[in-house]
This record gives sequence, structure tokens and C-alpha cells, in this order.
Amino acid sequence: MDRESPLTEIDVLYLQRAYELAGRGIGNTSPNPPVGAVLVRDGRIVGEGYHHRAGQPHAEANALARAGAAARGATAYVSLEPCNHTGRTPPCTCALVDAGVKRVVAGTLDPNPKINGGGVTFLRENGIDVEVSGDARARELVALFSGAIAKQRPFVTLKMAVSLDGAIASRPGTQQWITSEETRVFVRELRIEYDAIMVGAGTVRVDDPQLTVRPPHHRLRPYVRVIACETDAVSETSRVFAGVEDYEKTIVLAPGGLRSHFAALRKVADVIFVGNDDSERLDLTLAMAALREREIFTVLCEGGPTLAGHLIASRLVDRFCFAIAPVLLQNSSAVPLLTGTNLAALGVKARFESVDRVGCDVILSGSFDYV
Repeated sequence: MDRESPLTEIDVLYLQRAYELAGRGIGNTSPNPPVGAVLVRDGRIVGEGYHHRAGQPHAEANALARAGAAARGATAYVSLEPCNHTGRTPPCTCALVDAGVKRVVAGTLDPNPKINGGGVTFLRENGIDVEVSGDARARELVALFSGAIAKQRPFVTLKMAVSLDGAIASRPGTQQWITSEETRVFVRELRIEYDAIMVGAGTVRVDDPQLTVRPPHHRLRPYVRVIACETDAVSETSRVFAGVEDYEKTIVLAPGGLRSHFAALRKVADVIFVGNDDSERLDLTLAMAALREREIFTVLCEGGPTLAGHLIASRLVDRFCFAIAPVLLQNSSAVPLLTGTNLAALGVKARFESVDRVGCDVILSGSFDYV
């Protein structure tokens, strides 16, 4: 169904506009994907729209509302295949048919099993010509959504800053900036795309981070900060627990058998106890499932090395993003990028997918192949 189609240069141009509109909803639409739509009739745009927030009208509905009667006979350019099922909102396919749209050009098929190809089929059965581009930009817009719906847990991206020789600090227990200011800005902006930002307890103790987007970036869906505590709690005076506008109460993931250890944190955090009453170590697989139950569909994990190593060992990392700085930190006390597990013995392999330059650093992104 998702095939190469004879799109014209004009088609490609309007699809790019749909992608641009879709980007405006990134960070707000979860658990739905970001989608943009453009209606064109007689060589001019008669309506545009994007999905603002889950439960609100979809991109196609917003574009149709702007176009009004001018939608009849128009071509709809949509970043994602129109939905064909009733959820919080009516099916977009029906709205397009009722409006008299004559042609639909979609960026890619919807990865949701409820829809995948069904929207295209319905439109064609109702006399609408449909083309599916299947281009990389359209797939990238829904990559996090695609990963999340394929599993009963959030899509997890692991972000780490590392020296050229593979260390994150010259010695344990010290806060040390490795990457450039440009890279730190890049990471803070990356947080906008995810439902939650997660670090381990060790990072909270050493860095005392706020885990916020700076400068502040308002969005419709509140940000969530998550602290994964493997065995021991962190101080309730840590900055990550301070109330911040546009942020939910910070979540602490804790072993189910250590409730007394985390009693003080329940005053300042939303503590989720994971596992049964005799669990004394955090089960990350169950912890991720618990976040999914809270409608957290995407997580950006920013370390530290023990949490990162255990996430990979548990096969929970879907994408990695390593910021490599042109500095050398290795010595007898240097802290390696990943600790706490023997990853080589697990047969985990990395696949590089993109390399970008930010400031004086290199951003290496990819995914892991789990045997």
C-alpha cells in the first residue's frame, strides 16, 4: 500500500508544507502523532491545519474548517494517512469524503494497526484518488509514535555526553561539563519532543539538575520529569522536585519492597512503587510499563552510566543520541560511558543512522540490535 507514487514537484512542495505544520504539534499531541494538512484548490491554498493536542480536532478537520466550501474539489496534502476509526474525535476519512475532497496525498501510512492502510482503502472506495509518498521525512515525524505503539512501554531515547575517549567524567562524583554550550542548548530543546525526561538517582545526587527546557517553552501537554532509583532514595530538597510552571509533579520510580526508604519523597514527588512487596531493586521493564500506564509514550533518558547500561541490557533503548566532545578524560579514575553490566556478553550491537555537527561536538545517533 505504501508505495512509490508519481508525485509532481508541486505535490512535493505542498507535502513539505504539511510536514512543517505537523512539526508545530510536536510534544503536544501524545499519545497521537503530530500531523499537518494542507488543502489546495485551483493552485492556491484554501485551508491549513495541524493537530494541536490529543482529544482536539485532527489536522484534516482544522484544515477543512478553514477551507469551508472551498474544500470541494480540492487536493488534501496530509503528513500521515487520515484516520479511519472513531476515537476521541470522528474519522478524518469521513470528513474528507463529506467535504468533497477529490484527491489525497499522504506522506506515509499510519503505523497504528487500527488504521494502517485502512484510511487509504476507505478513501479509494469512496471515489477519492489517493497517493502515498512514503518519504523519510514523513516517517521521521511519526517515528516515536511508531515505536511506542509497537510495544507496551514508552519509546526510549538514550542521550549521553561523552569524551572522545569514552568517559563522562574524569572521576566519580564530580559534575563536569564536557560538551559545548551549543550542544547543551540542543539537548534542552530535544526535551520538548518527549513526554518525559528521565535520569538515575546518581545523576540527581551529583548534578542536582532541574531537567527543564531553558529558555522556558510553553506547551499544551505538561512536561514530566522522572527519577529512576535502583535501590536508594534521593534528597527531597533536590532541585528536580521544585514546582515549575508547565511541569507535572516529578515521578520517582522505586522498588516495591522499599516503601519505607522513600516515605519522605512522597511529600514532594509522585512515587511509583514497581514490583511486588519484596522487590529491593528496580525492575526497569516493569518501571517502563508503569510509565506507559500513566500515558507517558516517549521518554528521553539522560543517564547516568549505570541507568543507561541497565536500560540497554534490558533491551529498552530504542534510539541513542551520543554527544561526543573533542576532549580526553581517561585516567585511572575516569567514569566510563556505560557501567553496571556486561553488554558485550549480551551481544548488543549498535547501528549508526546519522551524524551531525553541533558547535565543536559531534552528535551520533542510531539504534541497537538486540540478539
